[in-house]
Amino acid sequence: MSEQLTLNTICLTGVASTITDIMGIAAPKFAAKSINEISQLADKYFHGEKADRVLIYNPDAIALWLFQKYTSFFDGIFRHTQIGLPILSVMPSVTPVCFASMYTGAMPEVHGIKTYEKPVVRTDTLFDALIRAGKKPAIVSTANDSISQIFLERTMNYFIFDTPDECNQKALELIEQDEYDLIVVYNGNYDAAMHCFSPEGAESLEVLKQNISMFDTIAIATRKAWEKHNTLISFLTDHGCHEIDGKLGSHGLDMPEDMNIIHFYGFQPKL
Repeated sequence: MSEQLTLNTICLTGVASTITDIMGIAAPKFAAKSINEISQLADKYFHGEKADRVLIYNPDAIALWLFQKYTSFFDGIFRHTQIGLPILSVMPSVTPVCFASMYTGAMPEVHGIKTYEKPVVRTDTLFDALIRAGKKPAIVSTANDSISQIFLERTMNYFIFDTPDECNQKALELIEQDEYDLIVVYNGNYDAAMHCFSPEGAESLEVLKQNISMFDTIAIATRKAWEKHNTLISFLTDHGCHEIDGKLGSHGLDMPEDMNIIHFYGFQPKL
């Protein structure tokens, strides 16, 4: 595993307000300020206009060190994005805590999920911000995973399936239908694999490649189906991972391997 001496400085709590800024709507009530590096690029590529379609792909546990060590795997992301930005996760670096912070823009002590638990988040979220603005968000996720549970009870659509493949197929259908302003797609299969086979096990790296291939496929689909829209696409993971005794994978600690991640954003101006 590659050694990292420092923690990233831009926190994932900036994601929610960055998305709303690019869409031209008010941010969630407790969200940290937007990430200028992303908002400025959006202004450039959309020629001062706002995005009216957003696709967020949420793979689980893709650490920055994985990107650093296996950079060539990420070609399917490079083809569709203009920036990859080092991002800092939140503590504890576990899935429900991190995604709650990503979509509320708030730290755990504000949104209330501070351990590995999956209650419905009552703090204002990106989804609530879109609904208030008259826009249509949708979540596509596997059953019993964090994203399928902690953002329930909103007036929006949830598409929950047993497998990542079913989720991905539904996401492609929704993109083709072009009825939603924001589509969030969660794939937790790399996280599951690295817990069983270690972060760099052959099985885990194959799933990492599958996640990147899926983003590639999704990006191609949005470019075709949403060509009349200013579209933001993004590859936003929640936390990293590290190897423990027995060569299994884990996360949750305040260490660079778990806290340092990378987020990718792509801008597709309307044709």
